[in-house]
Amino acid sequence: MSSNKKKILLLGEIEHAHSEWSSLGDIAEIIVPTACDRAEFIQESKSGAFDGVFGAYRTFLSEAITGRIDEELVSTLPKSLKFLCHNGAGYDQIDPEACTRHDIRVSNIQTAVDDATADVNIFLIIGALRNFNQGMVQLREGNWLEGVPMGHDPEGKTLGILGLGGIGRALKKRTDAFDMKVIYHNRTRLSPVLENGAEYVSFDDLLSRSDVISLNLPLNSATRHIISTKEFSKMKDGVVIVNTARGAVMDEDALVQALASGKVRSCGLDVFEDEPKVHPGLLSNPRVMLIPHMGTHCHETRTAMECWTIDNLRSAITTGKLKSPIPEQAGM
Repeated sequence: MSSNKKKILLLGEIEHAHSEWSSLGDIAEIIVPTACDRAEFIQESKSGAFDGVFGAYRTFLSEAITGRIDEELVSTLPKSLKFLCHNGAGYDQIDPEACTRHDIRVSNIQTAVDDATADVNIFLIIGALRNFNQGMVQLREGNWLEGVPMGHDPEGKTLGILGLGGIGRALKKRTDAFDMKVIYHNRTRLSPVLENGAEYVSFDDLLSRSDVISLNLPLNSATRHIISTKEFSKMKDGVVIVNTARGAVMDEDALVQALASGKVRSCGLDVFEDEPKVHPGLLSNPRVMLIPHMGTHCHETRTAMECWTIDNLRSAITTGKLKSPIPEQAGM
């Protein structure tokens, strides 16, 4: 194998974009770790098995092998590692500060997940508003609408989007077809073009005005449990909540209590605090519509995500720059 090829560490599996991954062989030597857990991975790294590695491709599921990409782990990696290309939009499994301290540039996926996740968002909003989960539960038990309360139309309802990024904007575009009034809150207001008719409001106003609240913000130290008991108390009685972001942006214990009190009438969840475990108070409540993190669970989107991540690696190898660096490292 040519000695001038860059060494690339594969953390996880390529499931769809096989030809695109194979084409990297022209410019890269692929190294696959043998470790089965974090302790073994750290030992393998310390043994010199990854020496000379220039970049890494990682998947969400690779956390089962490496654990979180934090200071402890990063400090064991070779200093030759300069690029970490993450196959996902959310990158809460990675500590950006630790990577920056060790001069490792991180990329994520910034648009390829938007449409598929927004589609799931719409499914959960309509399902939660119309009580579809309760109807499906009763139907499978041999009953016909037994004890299933009337639902509500989306038309005319106020949808509060917490995090009007790419997914939030794709959601807004879809809810226009349902004549929903969209308000949003970000740390900073967007341009009128990006707002596309959505109204910028304060965090507290979003909580108090929304009939439906959609969580579309990244998980980090500032957003963990951004929705908890205090925030629920500021919401309308009978509010509907949907989360397709990360489970830990909402306090699940507080959500279970809000459902029990009737403050939250129903909710739709694609993500959970301790995946794959789900809070028993959510599993047992028919007013909670649950799906197992399926926001991007489709062939076309998963293929596009892998291609995006491979393109980041290829760019790193050929130009020394990433296609989509994470915001924390802008200008690095």
